[in-house]
Amino acid sequence: MNLRKLAAATILAIGTTMLAASPAHAANIAANPGFEDGLTGWTCTASSGATAVSSPVHGGSKALQATPVGSDTARCQQTVAVKPSSSYSLSGWVRGGYVFLGVTGTGTTDQSTWTSSPSAYSQLTRTFTTGASTSSVTIYVNSWYGQGAYQADDIVLDGPPGAAVPAVPGNVTGTSTPSTATLKWAASEGATSYNVYRDNVKVGSTSSTTYTDVGAAAGSHVYQVTAVNAAGESGRSESVTLVLGNDNPQVPATPTGLTGTGGSNSATLKWTAVTGATSYNVYRGGTKVGSATTTTYTEALPPGTYAYQVTAVNAVGESAKSAQVAVMVGGDAPPPATPTGLTAAVNGNTVTLNWNTASGAPTGYNVYRGNTKVASPTATTFSEVLAGGTYAYQVSAFNPVGESPKSAPITVTVGPGDPPAKRVLVGYLHASFANGSGYIRMADVPKEWDFINLSFGEPTSVTSGDIRFQQCPVAECPNVEPEADFIAAIKAKQAQGKKVLISIGGQNGQVQLTTTAARDKFVQSVGAIIDKYGLDGLDVDFEGHSLYLNQGDTNLAAPTTPVIVNLISALKSLKAKYGSKFVLTMAPETFFVQLGYQFYGPGANGSADQRAGSYLPVIHAMRDDLTLLHVQDYNSGPITGLDNQYHTMGNADFHVAMTDMLLAGFPIAGNVNNVFPALRPDQVAIGLPAATYAGGGFTSVAEVQKAFDCLAKGTNCGSYKPRAGVKPGLRGLMTWSINWDKYNNFEFSRNHRAYLDALN
Repeated sequence: MNLRKLAAATILAIGTTMLAASPAHAANIAANPGFEDGLTGWTCTASSGATAVSSPVHGGSKALQATPVGSDTARCQQTVAVKPSSSYSLSGWVRGGYVFLGVTGTGTTDQSTWTSSPSAYSQLTRTFTTGASTSSVTIYVNSWYGQGAYQADDIVLDGPPGAAVPAVPGNVTGTSTPSTATLKWAASEGATSYNVYRDNVKVGSTSSTTYTDVGAAAGSHVYQVTAVNAAGESGRSESVTLVLGNDNPQVPATPTGLTGTGGSNSATLKWTAVTGATSYNVYRGGTKVGSATTTTYTEALPPGTYAYQVTAVNAVGESAKSAQVAVMVGGDAPPPATPTGLTAAVNGNTVTLNWNTASGAPTGYNVYRGNTKVASPTATTFSEVLAGGTYAYQVSAFNPVGESPKSAPITVTVGPGDPPAKRVLVGYLHASFANGSGYIRMADVPKEWDFINLSFGEPTSVTSGDIRFQQCPVAECPNVEPEADFIAAIKAKQAQGKKVLISIGGQNGQVQLTTTAARDKFVQSVGAIIDKYGLDGLDVDFEGHSLYLNQGDTNLAAPTTPVIVNLISALKSLKAKYGSKFVLTMAPETFFVQLGYQFYGPGANGSADQRAGSYLPVIHAMRDDLTLLHVQDYNSGPITGLDNQYHTMGNADFHVAMTDMLLAGFPIAGNVNNVFPALRPDQVAIGLPAATYAGGGFTSVAEVQKAFDCLAKGTNCGSYKPRAGVKPGLRGLMTWSINWDKYNNFEFSRNHRAYLDALN
């Protein structure tokens, strides 16, 4: 379930078919391949903490170790001189959660590959041919977002050597004046020129071994030099720090004399200039709203009273904020006018209101059902799901000055129908293992959880289809309850209206139903687990390499890949066996679902990862029997949403964009004739980690609820606006895991249970 996500843009390159050219057989032309000389010859990203360690190693006495931080994947690389139109073999031994080995700049098809081998070294290999004009390539090794430290050793680039890239310049020194920085260095053999970098940005080139930088801002700057020839550019030299201008620069003083005047729809500020300031920042209500290089600032605003402060800025930093000044905009301007054109439409149990934009610069609208205010959207539309009955609505507009009178009422009648589905919390219970979060007995699972997924049922082998489940061993979980108590507690939870499922797969449980025999064994063995423990159904949490699409398998409605076809058949058999009360949920990763908007299987040329979007045909085939789909919106790389922009995990916009794809549907790999249709809102929940240590991409309580507000109420939306519109029936939230939530003092379940209950 956790630590299984890879970024779409990089993963799709790793399945590239190896070229047919025969590998060369020559001495290793990579420099310092075993890191016996530390990082000599290698350049690593700044925040990776890259170093040569003495354990664990594959060969020799040293190995590389680096750690990804934030968006830094801890890449280490070196540029190697090669011959044009020649064959090469790249290999290396790596160890870690996800480790990539690759080559760029080949002039033909760049190559990369990866493995997940956290406890032992594993060898990665790729071959490639250089282009007709290629004189150097860059080989690299890196990890991925949210992973721990990785190790690499014995990197081999096997093939004919080319003209060498010059050595890194040495003996770099520098002097400075108030306006210039002058650098000198020792010549590098074979260099035809040198590049000079200031603060990691190239600022000039020279053919000599000296360079004067003119015009840099006053303050401290870090300089480095590289050597260049036809084969390429060397690594960067040791850095030299030089101070220009004042040797002890200071932040500017706090601005004084701040005044403000308000117009009918604007505020204008003025203040006294500060010596040494290069610009000024303007704050309204404590939030930065703009910058100025002069001592005046104007912005347009609706009527109201606003509090301003100003700071002074230079290369060293920012001053403290000035004294506050209040500015009234609009004077005694009236509140906005009453909205007109209120209409209502009823679709099943969903009521949707629309109205015209009110005049008078409204900042939002209040929606009243009867005499109760039920929402304050900023848009001119609102939807909600109601039980059968007759309801009267009115709408008003508001801005900082006040609220308009209410519109004329409009009455709607909702058919008897079903009341809105209860919002649910879905959690995974570590029932068969312990991982530091602590074992929780079934009887002690808190009341907040509606769906309890027992983690995990796993296969006896990858392709056997034979699924087994057993409670956590006493040696691993000393407080594990006897099996009879475990089963009794399951029944007690079910009597309280909870659903208890067996979750199959997880991070370690690879399940590939490659044959009909494996399919039939899957049905038999999963049924045996459900029957033994009296469970309500099945959660499909296939990860890693369980699902994939063969070349040419592109029709969503008619898949042909055996692991897909057999899984669909198995799920239909289980549904038929247990009938209408059978609960079926799925917990795929974004790579297997939303990535299908861009890539589907290996693609037309077979170069993409065959797992991309591979859950889609399973979801589509089971959509009429699917209870809940809760995609894991965590441990994910950036994913393209329906706005054709990349979205990165850990914030409300990511969850809105990913969930909107399920609620709106999307063309698969851009093919409008092969569309994944929208799911019902009551079939969709948002998947999240319960705490920062439960998985990458943890999202705060406030951001999660902001996302749910946007999707279910049309309020609190950020930059991404849902294409599916408001979906009041959005079902709830899933988390990995119940155990990590308890470890984190129940922050997830208690806050979100109260929030979902309030929506109900």
